[in-house]
Amino acid sequence: MTQPAIHARLYRGTPRNLVRLAHALQRGELVGVPTETVYGLAANAFDARACRRIFRAKGRPAADPLIVHILALHDLARVAVPNEAALRLARKFWPGPLTLVLPKKPAVPDVVTAGRPSVAVRMPRHSLFRRLLKLSGVPLAAPSANAFGYVSPTTAAHVRAGLGGKIPHILDGGPAAIGLESTIVDLRDPRKPRLLRPGAITRAQLERALRRPVPLAAATRRASPGAQLAPGLLQRHYSPRTPLVLHSRITAGDLRAAGSREAWLFVSRPRKVAGANIRWLDDRGTLRGAARALFGQLRALDAGGFEKIHVELAPGTGLAEAINDRLRRAAARR
Repeated sequence: MTQPAIHARLYRGTPRNLVRLAHALQRGELVGVPTETVYGLAANAFDARACRRIFRAKGRPAADPLIVHILALHDLARVAVPNEAALRLARKFWPGPLTLVLPKKPAVPDVVTAGRPSVAVRMPRHSLFRRLLKLSGVPLAAPSANAFGYVSPTTAAHVRAGLGGKIPHILDGGPAAIGLESTIVDLRDPRKPRLLRPGAITRAQLERALRRPVPLAAATRRASPGAQLAPGLLQRHYSPRTPLVLHSRITAGDLRAAGSREAWLFVSRPRKVAGANIRWLDDRGTLRGAARALFGQLRALDAGGFEKIHVELAPGTGLAEAINDRLRRAAARR
């Protein structure tokens, strides 16, 4: 028998709609959800069958684990075994764009953690997602709501364009405020914290809070055996279909040498150059503005029919580390 086609419905964040979507999650259905980082694809984190639907909808390999989202600090003990370092970071940065990797509790199905004895946990800040978590009454597993490996979605329209034929519900919470996925810290051994993925919570902030260095872990090659420790660690990820070329700085000579079939993306608005193939992330060149606009601009340029997309790396440290991390993964060879 032919399965009926799915056409995702967009929901405004009304009280009635939130109750309806909470019931859908309790029944094991998938819901595209807004967060302050990027849009996620949520399922009941305690329902292994529902979480498998996430992997099928995204085309996600089973070796890439999911992040579990909780409502309150007391919920952490439902899914993980916290330590003092984890609690210190949680009290300082939650709710917010920080994910902690900790030993998992048996209630979390193996499908969520790719069979590992650890789990990635976050307490989101987005008000609609928090209301949905409260109404659902369970932690929600939610990776980014896009086809695996593609540019992450920062609007409900991005989710619908990518997964609208595979999921039934999308909660529209407006554009993502941060625009980059969460910072991920490995705290399984609190004496040896590791930064697995940079994000809006910077390495300097983590080191001040923990009073110790937090080294950055190396990217993982797709061919590496075994399950990933956390999502977003593959060497190639967040990638448009159009080849990306990275530059420390784009010069006027670079622009003159290229044809009109190549696009150019700057952090700030370039002076004395213009054209349909010239884009920038933020008028004033702020890193927060650049992060917020990055994935939307990559998606727009990817749909523009260009042969290449040239991107200028963000200058500086802090949030620049997160922006450049995403760009380097997006530009990595297949």
